[in-house]
Amino acid sequence: MSEFLVDDADGVRTFTFNRPESFNAFTVALKESFLAALIQAAADESVRAVVITGAGRAFCAGQDLKEHIGLLQAGDPAPLHTVEQHYNPIVRELIGMPKPVIAAVNGSAAGAGASFAYASDLRIAGRSAKFLMAFANVGLTADSGASWTLPRLIGHGRAMEMMLLAQPVGAEEALRIGMVNQVVPDEELLETAHLLAAKLAKGPTTAYAKIKEALAAAADGTLEDALEAERRTQADCGATEDHREAVDAFVNKRAPKFIGR
Repeated sequence: MSEFLVDDADGVRTFTFNRPESFNAFTVALKESFLAALIQAAADESVRAVVITGAGRAFCAGQDLKEHIGLLQAGDPAPLHTVEQHYNPIVRELIGMPKPVIAAVNGSAAGAGASFAYASDLRIAGRSAKFLMAFANVGLTADSGASWTLPRLIGHGRAMEMMLLAQPVGAEEALRIGMVNQVVPDEELLETAHLLAAKLAKGPTTAYAKIKEALAAAADGTLEDALEAERRTQADCGATEDHREAVDAFVNKRAPKFIGR
């Protein structure tokens, strides 16, 4: 049985972490499969939206600590380099993905698993979902981009509380503080995520990519940085077929048909 599943439908590529017996914890093999799949999806023009989810009762429990401690005890240096070799590149691919990424969070999302949900563009949570930043409980600090993404979602103070106290945040609280965009019954989670992703997959893909680019550029920049990013990305969008199609559709009072470029 594959630890990582890939499915395509309606312009949407769905990635499923498939180690339900281990709450989809990340082994080296699973991290490498996920990273390779993200790189491929980014380059594939037929993929116009991405959904990430987990099999069974959890989204992802983060690092597989059984594999981790086994490698450490064996003197294998791999665990000491996994942030550089796996987690950092994965986050860069998620944030830089030139198409929308939706995390469909079922059950527990902890550590790197939660961090990858934060790095997605939209997060839909099942009612059983809970988010946990328990790095400190195993003597570690934040990784997988959480120190950058989480404060931008919920603020510095609340992010610090989650990191230091390692207390789980349930789905309804996550919605209240802006960590997730929507909460639905568990049995409706995947359908809801796929419907939203399919809708986005029919949209102006280049515009979505440029929106992501502009927001990322403005996140830490000055007003001038933001204005320059808007100038550049707006010029890029203005040259697309989708822009011309949208304007023509508006003038002629019809629905636009976007092709993603």
